[in-house]
Amino acid sequence: MNTNYDLIIIGGGPIGLACGIEAKKANLNYLILEKGCLVNSLYNYPSNMSFFSTSERIEIGGVPFVSNNPKPTRPEALEYYRRIAVSGHLNIHLQEKVIEVNHANDIHEVVTSKQKYLAKNIIIATGFYDIPVLMNVPGEDLPKVTHYYKEPHFYAMQKVLVVGASNSAVDAALETWRKGAEVTMVIKGEAIGRRVKYWVKPDIENRIKEGSIKAFVNSTVMAIQEKEVDIKTPDGIVTIENDYVIAMTGYQPNFDFLKKMGIELSNDENLLPTYNSETMETNVKNIYLAGVVCGGMNTHLWFIENSREHAEKIVSEILRKLKG
Repeated sequence: MNTNYDLIIIGGGPIGLACGIEAKKANLNYLILEKGCLVNSLYNYPSNMSFFSTSERIEIGGVPFVSNNPKPTRPEALEYYRRIAVSGHLNIHLQEKVIEVNHANDIHEVVTSKQKYLAKNIIIATGFYDIPVLMNVPGEDLPKVTHYYKEPHFYAMQKVLVVGASNSAVDAALETWRKGAEVTMVIKGEAIGRRVKYWVKPDIENRIKEGSIKAFVNSTVMAIQEKEVDIKTPDGIVTIENDYVIAMTGYQPNFDFLKKMGIELSNDENLLPTYNSETMETNVKNIYLAGVVCGGMNTHLWFIENSREHAEKIVSEILRKLKG
C-alpha cells in the first residue's frame, strides 16, 4: 500500500471530493480520508431535507447535477456525490479517522485509525457538522435531548421542545408537528431567523401565529428535567411538560484539531482560522483549508456553492510550488 502522497485531503464531503477531482486532473498523487461514510455530513442531514440552492450551484467537477425538484433533496445529493466518487475513480478511504498530523522537514505525517501516511501537502475540508454548540444547561446530557434531527415519526404524539430559529429548527418543528407532536419552540431572538428558506418561513410564522406551534421568543432554556423543561422568558421562568428536546443550536468546526496542527485562530468569539484567501494556505506551510471550516464559528459564511473554487485555488498553488 502506498503511504506517501503529494496531497492528503482530510474530509470526504462535497468540497473534499472537489479537491480530489482537481488533484486528479493535475496528476497529483493524492488521497482523500473520511472518518465516516461518503459525504458523511449530508448523510446525517434530516431525511426530508431540501437544499436552499438549486442543483447546478452545488455541482462539482463540471459534472451536471440533474434533480427532479426545483431544490434538490438529500437522497438526490447522496446519489449525485456517490456517482461522482465512483465514476471519477477518486482515491478515497472511508471509515478512516485522522487522529493527528505531525510535521517534520516540510513533510506531514498523518496518523489515522488504520495507518500512517506521509504527505507534502494537506487540505483540511472537515466541515463543521460533528460538534454541536451546547446550551450548557443542567440536563442537557439526558437521553431525551438531541442536537441532531433525522425524521419526525419518532416524535409522534409526544411533547417536543425545539430550540432554535434556523432552518434546521424550523424543519424539525414543522415536521414533528405535522406528525402529531405537541411542539413548543424556544427562540433566543425576537423572531424566526431571516436566513430560513423563503418557502418555509411563512409556514412556520403562520403556525406560530395561529397557535398550532407555541413559541417563546427572546427566551432561553434554563434547565431540563426528565418530564419538564424550565424556560427563561421576558415574563419570568416558565416550566412546561416535555418528553423530548431537539436542540438545533448549531455546530462548530473541530478547533482542537486545527490548533494541534499549529493553525492559529482569531482571539474573539468567531475563532477564525488564519489562511491566505488567495491560496487558502494556513500559517502552517503546505496546509490548506477548504470549505466551511474557513469560517470558524461563522458557519453561515461558506457553502458548497461559494467554496467549490477553493479546490482550484489550492491545487493551483500546489502546482506552482512544485514547479518553482
